[in-house]
Amino acid sequence: MCQIFAGQSPERYQSVTRSLRLNGQSTSIRLERAFWNILDRIAEREGLSTPAFISRLHAEVLELNGEASNFTSLLRCACTIHLGEYEQDETARFAAE
Repeated sequence: MCQIFAGQSPERYQSVTRSLRLNGQSTSIRLERAFWNILDRIAEREGLSTPAFISRLHAEVLELNGEASNFTSLLRCACTIHLGEYEQDETARFAAE
């Protein structure tokens, strides 16, 4: 079982820093490459660039919560939500076949 997790390529969990603007402020976000890949797919699905998607998400978090504490963790959790929706879509697709 652990081979599934331990055997993954180190490149997949390598930290990558990207620079972008959030609400007009230049900032950097550091996430594992796997999370960036998921965020890229979410942004593409939304018809946005990844920086535009992240900026929009950040603005919505500020609007809902007044602050965006631990925003990188929020991004990781958004990825897990996306993966859960993907799994549900795949399950429904296979059930329909």
